[in-house]
Amino acid sequence: MRDVTWWLEQSLFGVCEWLGEKMGIASARVRLYFIYASFATLGSPLILYLVVAFWLNLRRYTRKYQNWLWG
Repeated sequence: MRDVTWWLEQSLFGVCEWLGEKMGIASARVRLYFIYASFATLGSPLILYLVVAFWLNLRRYTRKYQNWLWG
């Protein structure tokens, strides 16, 4: 089950895992709150999720090539 959870988290940009690490709570709890918030607000947290996923992907991309350029 942990392998499936890890694979899903990596395929879904790792937003919940990153947010859980920053806040000091389990990523499963963050996912649960995200699901509840999505149902309560008719899916509007999905926009926030996509913005954070884009930002994390951009950050990972720039860090990858920053070492190549300056190192």
